Formats: sequence, C-alpha cells, structure tokens
Amino acid sequence: MTRLGQLGVGYWGRNLLRNFVGLRECEVKWVCEPVQSAHKFIATTAPTARITAEDTEVFGDPDLDAVVIATPAPTHAELAMQALSAGKHVFVEKPMALTVPDAERIVRTAAAAGKVLMVGHLLEYHPAFLRVKEMIEAGELGEIYYLYSTRVNLGRVRKDENALWSLAPHDISIALMILGDEPVAATAIGRDYLQRGIEDVAFLTIRFAKGQIAHCHVSWLDPHKVRQLTVVGSKKMVVLDDMEPSEKLRVYDKGVNWTGQYSSYGDALTLREGDIHIPHLEMVEPLRLECQAFLDAARSGVPPRSDGRDGLNVVRVLAAADRSLRENGAPVPV
Repeated sequence: MTRLGQLGVGYWGRNLLRNFVGLRECEVKWVCEPVQSAHKFIATTAPTARITAEDTEVFGDPDLDAVVIATPAPTHAELAMQALSAGKHVFVEKPMALTVPDAERIVRTAAAAGKVLMVGHLLEYHPAFLRVKEMIEAGELGEIYYLYSTRVNLGRVRKDENALWSLAPHDISIALMILGDEPVAATAIGRDYLQRGIEDVAFLTIRFAKGQIAHCHVSWLDPHKVRQLTVVGSKKMVVLDDMEPSEKLRVYDKGVNWTGQYSSYGDALTLREGDIHIPHLEMVEPLRLECQAFLDAARSGVPPRSDGRDGLNVVRVLAAADRSLRENGAPVPV
C-alpha cells in the first residue's frame, strides 16, 4: 500500500481524491483543505482519512509515502518543495510552477532526495492521445508536418493565472510528447477582456528544431466547448475530438503526392483523397490511469512519463509564451 496525503480538494482535487481512494494499492491517510464546506465531501469520499487545514500535519507524518498537490497554481512550487524536503514522493498538478527557476529547483530537490516527482499532464495517459503517438512512431502518418489544438469553453475563469497557464499545459505537453523534438521558440498573442492583466484568450505557436510547428488556441471566453487536436503528416492526417463519447479518433487518408514530373499544366503535386478510418479504442478514465501511474512510480522508483523534466520543459515553453504575450507576439527562445 502507498500511504498518501492530498492537499487541496477543489474542482479538480475532488476528482483526484475520488480516483486515489478507488485504487486498491492506495491508502489516503490525510486530506488537507482549509475550506470547511469541502469537509463533508472529504468525509464521504475518504471516510478513513484524517482531515486538516494545516499542510504541516501532512508533511510531518513519518508514515506517509507520498503527497498529492491539487492547490491553486501559485502555491504548487512551494508545497512541492516542502513535500520533497519532508521525504515524500510528489504528484503536483499542472503547471508545476509559474517560473522556470522554481521548476528547476523542484527538479533538483527531487533528484537530491531520491524521490519520484510527477506532474499532472493528464493527456499523456489518455488512450486516444497515446494511440496517436503509436501511429506516429509506427510511421502510419509519415513525416509529421504540423499539429494544432483547440481548448476552449465558456467558464472556469481564473484569477491567479491566465488562460495560457491554465489551459495550454495540456496541449504543450502533448505536442512535446507527440513530436519528441526540442522546442526552440514560442510566439503568443492574447487579450484580457474580462480581468485586467489576465488574458482570457491566447493563440500560441511553438517552433521545433526539426521544422515542425504546433499551434494552440486556448480560451475560457468562447461559446463552444472544444477539445480537439489535428496532426498533419505526409501520408495521413488524424483528428482527435475528446468531446466525442466513443469515436474520438478519425484517421484521414488524405494528402498531397509528388508526381516526380510536371504535367501539361505545370503541376508536380496531386491531391490524394482516401478513406476515413475510425480506430477502436479501449477507453479507461485517463485520470485513473494517471493516478495509477503515480502509485506505480512511487513503489518502483522508475520515473513516470510526466516526470519532473517533462514538467520543467512545459514550464519553459509557457514562460517563453508568456514573455511573448508581453512583447506583442515577438518570438521568444525557449
């Protein structure tokens, strides 16, 4: 059994607590939440856990193996440092920190303590996104040219972070995982329509070392709820729609072929229109897979897919994008 304490039971923290409680190899011993109205939910969901408003009680339990941090983003770095320094494995929600120096300190502390550090990049455990990565690695899509994602909806307006820091970590982590290449520069534009200084909408473009680009549109000020990724390759193209209940993936046998010689019209390129394939997916709740991955890593000591380095790389892209926002969309090195 992995004995675990959780900090924060807000909107997303409730989902984490539900999943950890439901895993047989996990014992939730502590839940730290200063908001009294959340205590009834905690008592119902994790009836054997001790409830506290003081995180020091959690860190101070010598029998505790791991800590889950699901508090507001500005608190992530400090709490992760405290938990690691107390000798606990750490799962911290995205983003792991709001500055690159803080993210670097967390990674160094985890390495020095010999503890597992995992960041909540949920989509890296999502069966549909993993299938896309498998198709790319198998060469089914050919050479990857570019990808773009849309993550928009109306609501969940944040006050501590803008839409870029709140929503884009999902899409950045997936772009890094799928392309497997080094990001070299980021460009971002956005506007703060609802709250001064906190962008509600942002458009981010990441340039990679091998020439690919990834574009992300994020917003909490949009009439539609969209969670979509499109990957364009030289052989095929794939669209992942996470709002679809079952048919989440569509693979398009579409592209442009090089004929090798010019026709009478002077064209050496021809369009290809082929079939559309909908792969079957065995869907399991991605959050349950993510929570299980943390327990497995804590027991084995083997770094998880979304380890501290992965979290740091995402923060580096976010920091460059945020600076680009302040500089009116100027490209900023990652």
